[in-house]
Amino acid sequence: MQQAKRLEEFKKSVTNKFNIYNSLFLSLPYRNIENVGMLIPLLFEHCEKGLKNGEKPQEILETFFTNFAGIKDEKDRLDFMFRIIQYVERQVVLYDSVEDSAFPKLQEYTSSLSIKDYFELVNRSKNWDKISKKLSTFSARIVLTAHPTQFYTPSVLDIIAELRSLIDSDQINDIDVTLQQLGLTSLVNAKKPTPLDEAKNIIYILRNTYYDAIGELFQYVKSNIRNEGFDNYDIMKLGFWPGGDRDGNPFVTASITKQVSDELRVTLMKCYYNELKTLRKKLTFKGLQDELNLLSDKLYKSMFDVNIVLTYEEIVNSLLKIRENLDLNYHGLYLDKLDELIDKVHIFKTHFATLDIRQDHSKHYVVVESILKKQGVIKETLNELKDKELTKLLLKEDFKLKPGDFDEDIVKDTITNIQQLKAIQERNGEEGCNRYIISNSEDIFAVLFVFGLFRWCGWLEKDITFDIIPLFETMKGMEASEEVMQTLFDIPSYRKHLERRKDAHTVMLGFSDGTKDGGYLKANWSILKTKETISRVCKKNGIKVMFFDGRGGPPARGGGKTHRFYAAQTKDVANHEIQLTIQGQTITSTYGTKEQFMHNSEQLLTAGLSNNLFGKEHTISATQRKLIEELSELSFAKYDALKQHDKFIPYLEHRSTLKYYSNANIGSRPGKRGNKKQLTLSDLRAISFVGSWSQLKQNVPGYFGLGSAIKEFADQGRLKEVKKLYKEVPFFRALMSNSMMSLAKTNFNLTSYLKEDAEFGAFWNILHEECQLSEKMLLQISEQKILMENEAVSRESVKIREKIVLPLLVIQQNALFHITQNSKFKELYEKIVTRSLYGNINASRNSA
Repeated sequence: MQQAKRLEEFKKSVTNKFNIYNSLFLSLPYRNIENVGMLIPLLFEHCEKGLKNGEKPQEILETFFTNFAGIKDEKDRLDFMFRIIQYVERQVVLYDSVEDSAFPKLQEYTSSLSIKDYFELVNRSKNWDKISKKLSTFSARIVLTAHPTQFYTPSVLDIIAELRSLIDSDQINDIDVTLQQLGLTSLVNAKKPTPLDEAKNIIYILRNTYYDAIGELFQYVKSNIRNEGFDNYDIMKLGFWPGGDRDGNPFVTASITKQVSDELRVTLMKCYYNELKTLRKKLTFKGLQDELNLLSDKLYKSMFDVNIVLTYEEIVNSLLKIRENLDLNYHGLYLDKLDELIDKVHIFKTHFATLDIRQDHSKHYVVVESILKKQGVIKETLNELKDKELTKLLLKEDFKLKPGDFDEDIVKDTITNIQQLKAIQERNGEEGCNRYIISNSEDIFAVLFVFGLFRWCGWLEKDITFDIIPLFETMKGMEASEEVMQTLFDIPSYRKHLERRKDAHTVMLGFSDGTKDGGYLKANWSILKTKETISRVCKKNGIKVMFFDGRGGPPARGGGKTHRFYAAQTKDVANHEIQLTIQGQTITSTYGTKEQFMHNSEQLLTAGLSNNLFGKEHTISATQRKLIEELSELSFAKYDALKQHDKFIPYLEHRSTLKYYSNANIGSRPGKRGNKKQLTLSDLRAISFVGSWSQLKQNVPGYFGLGSAIKEFADQGRLKEVKKLYKEVPFFRALMSNSMMSLAKTNFNLTSYLKEDAEFGAFWNILHEECQLSEKMLLQISEQKILMENEAVSRESVKIREKIVLPLLVIQQNALFHITQNSKFKELYEKIVTRSLYGNINASRNSA
């Protein structure tokens, strides 16, 4: 019933409104694009019918240009296709605005439990002490990344916000003008953004959305918890990777890291200053003016000079002095407003968001090797040392390092950066930068190299105020994780370091590279087992473990329904804090407005609480585990065979958009690791890997192998066991639901022409058959008639978005075909492929 009402509201507030504004949009005259808008509906219809009838993209466009557009010249056709792309990009922006505007109305009919619902449930069970205790220590940390799937500039985000506001109140004339503005505003970066540009784009969202949203969320919990002393200012924490994440990004330097840390602090001072300015209009009482003016002047100066640094204590003590005076002498007038500002200062302090440092273990290996060569400890390689000898050097030896003593840029910059981290903490507070993450962790040296580098760079052991976080993201890393953690705990000096870090350890698990490495089911199952194993080893050693999930947008990179994922964790997984990365489009699509941010943050908190407070804790029996293990290995075997296929990498290189990701001015980070001429799977970034499958509308990493695995059970007469598993195990059900979302976004008709391709026809058939089989088997075990049957609104949204970009996809495939034919306009066709990436990614909202 609730789903039917929600779907009805969606059709009224999204589908109908979009159709109205889209018809207005298509009729708008833009520079050099006359009549293009009027032809788009015709082109869509022609594409849809043509693909269903098995026509090739080039045939569809040939008929369209000849019979409808009347364009014969190939160059003129290319110009027209560029215009279509511009239109479709803006249709996507319009649809985003309409859908965002409808979000609050749709939430009235959601079945998701809000914190308010939890409070009501607690009220009935008289369980206030339990929830109060849990909420006083529990927290969620959202870590914002700048991975290259996010590229709306602040000016476009402003237009989206304006459109959203106008659509709310149906101001048709103003919408008309704003759509014209959208038509004349470039959606594409003229040049590749620098890491500082990326950071500023995300900081813009911090300032304009998250500052108020987190403040309001805290006030909401505080006012409902029935605990006057509630002071868990960490209930919703922000992390920040742009400017700190140098894994695979040589453009993130020590200088960039410092600039970004300053930018975060200075922007926060602007937020405090503006809120205080608004408050001063109310606090007009004579006895408060000196203190208000003094604080206001200090904040103002710190906004424009990075060398003027206000401490958290300075700001909060000044506000508390004002508060005391207001309460004593002015009847506490507007005290609630002042308290809201004080609470925000307690939450954000002087850092706004914690700037994480991340680097790949292989880079630290190079740095440590160079240092030990320089010190005369080794001649050439670390292999000259036994593990015990290397461990002793890292834990006991005191080198005095100077960046200028080394030639390699990576060595100089790593030393410079580690040496400057103390100064960043002094300016932004310790929470401003106190986490160091190591990608591709597979042994103890991933952690010990960083611990040793801190020591060698001048940090006293007792002063290392950093959590050193291993990122286990490969199958090998996950399998080694238990031994790695136990070995670290057994090292006395590292154990003392953990005591100084409150006997807590954060461990990161990587979904993106895990799926690329092991396939969808095996990767996710391995991650759950790894979490259970690490939880056990940490508990045995008296360590409180927090898991940090490296989740991307789509299911293939750990995305999908976040609440469903966390609510399905088993009771054997430590549940002290939820930490996850929010990447690319997900920043604006899932957490982009205040309403979205608050709702989805609540969902994180309630998912964490649900495993502790209500219902039975999730367990997976030995029999069920054996079943998942079997399915996992069967699906992996199918996926691994695909990876080993001699056409796997060439197919992506020559028939997908893979190599065009790095041409798009989306992000500062290169599309692959290293500079090898011969592309290998390990070099491929998960983003461009998953994104390329998404652009093909094949979404292979989100389901490949599942169909074959379930069919194997069906052939053995054991399908009932898998159906039972789906019904009884929330974790398995969540994974299958996410795979069904991936399948719902496939469209093999788009590339069906490849089945005749001399080189890749057989490979395309393998992909197509597994897609069909996976859909068939997943529908059988879920007993659904269509994909996403129980998620009507999401299904409808996917359908509309896919419809908007269909002409763009056909244009992209046509361009890829002409590139293989060595057209005289090859360069222009390549530009079309690159340019078409933007609209496709934005429309999918979680494609990469």
